[in-house]
Amino acid sequence: MADETIKTTGIAPHGASRLPWVKIDSFNLELKDEDEFLGDRASKGAFREILEKWRKPLRKSGEDPFGKEHSEDISKKELDAVLGGDDPEASVVVHSAIEDFAQELARVTRRFLKAKAWDKTERVVVGGGFRDSRLGELAIARAEILLKAENFKVEMLPIHSHPDNAGLIGALYLAPSWIFEAHDSILAVDIGGTNIRCGVVETRRKKAPDLSKACVWKFELWRHADDEPSRENAVKRLVKMLKELIAKAEDEGFKLAPFIGIACPGVIESDGSIEKGAQNLPGNWESSKFNLPASLVEAIPQIGKNDTAIVMHNDGVVQGLSEIPFMQDVKHWGVLTIGTGLGNARFTNREGNGER
Repeated sequence: MADETIKTTGIAPHGASRLPWVKIDSFNLELKDEDEFLGDRASKGAFREILEKWRKPLRKSGEDPFGKEHSEDISKKELDAVLGGDDPEASVVVHSAIEDFAQELARVTRRFLKAKAWDKTERVVVGGGFRDSRLGELAIARAEILLKAENFKVEMLPIHSHPDNAGLIGALYLAPSWIFEAHDSILAVDIGGTNIRCGVVETRRKKAPDLSKACVWKFELWRHADDEPSRENAVKRLVKMLKELIAKAEDEGFKLAPFIGIACPGVIESDGSIEKGAQNLPGNWESSKFNLPASLVEAIPQIGKNDTAIVMHNDGVVQGLSEIPFMQDVKHWGVLTIGTGLGNARFTNREGNGER
């Protein structure tokens, strides 16, 4: 396995705690409250349960403004429209749900801030799909006020990039500085329990050396949860998506780096295996006989004329890395990603990290 590890990384270990710009103090921290994971209180599903709770009294009297639509089926766009709509009762239901969720988010964040690994955290960025809505932004702002009322000196802000893009853009910060000298883009993969997203990320380094202008040029999305594929078929589909993106980037004239940055759920070991936390992925990704980076290098040994290098890290970490350019005025900061669960990571900026 030693030879394979060198072959698949070449530049840095997977799941590294020390990256070019930051040190990762903690990620995938699992805090428990009695018998349940604390993060479950501030997940996408938790908000839907809270919304359902506020609808029940109105439903009994036949005055539920959302009618018979299930709470989990009401889109964020629809909920956002209600917030600014003409139906005061519907608006109050959503505002009540936001308030209760903000209380839970503040409670969970408080526990993270009290954890040793999160000591002296100055700012917490909130990402994940929930952030991509007005109701998400209100919940984040309200949670910050609740924490400040308890004398926690911490900011809470929505992640800058669209959550779907953040997990791809963050992959840039897994790469070493030399990658960007002769190349203007990389391949990035964001693997989730429902989707697999692959993209070509432009560095736009000439416009901003800190990569703050980086963007996703083109991406492919596959909802693997709809197809329920085997692990092997999932990898084949991923390889196909990457090869198609490589061809499109070359046709467009991009100088694509021989590098793939991967965001994946779970605790990522230095050899590219996954210790735990990948239970929502298709098949058994935690098997000792499975190594995603090795599988991809075998399928895509070269990009252009150079050997392919791959670095894989936890998806919460990678989404957080997209915030690096905007965190240079603080030293210690964290990220919480609200989705199926609550991803988390805490970072410390490295001194001289701009000298890439």
